Amino acid sequence: MMDKKQSRLRRATQTRAKIAELKVNRLAVHRTNLHIYASIIGPDAKVLASASTLEAEVRQQLAGQSGAGGNTAAAALVGKRVAEKALKAGIEQVAFDRSGFRYHGRIKAVAEAAREAGLKF
Repeated sequence: MMDKKQSRLRRATQTRAKIAELKVNRLAVHRTNLHIYASIIGPDAKVLASASTLEAEVRQQLAGQSGAGGNTAAAALVGKRVAEKALKAGIEQVAFDRSGFRYHGRIKAVAEAAREAGLKF
């Protein structure tokens, strides 16, 4: 019996193998019930830029909303921030790694916000 997490990671393997083969930076997204995390990881597995709903600045912007880290508004903010940090670090081309999560809701919000902020993928 595979649990939810195992099946999600199994779905993620193919994408990750493909991205590794292409040797490009990947935008990896992780989602929990309370938070969402996005990091840009180089082909050498080094984290080059990251953003999440745990950051103090993000929390201030979301203060006073219910379920502040776990909604699409928060996800969009994280997507925008990770894109800004990436561009600052001179990265504009990435591959989107949804880590086996369905491209929908918060995952989609991160992707679209990052695209709008100038990341290409």
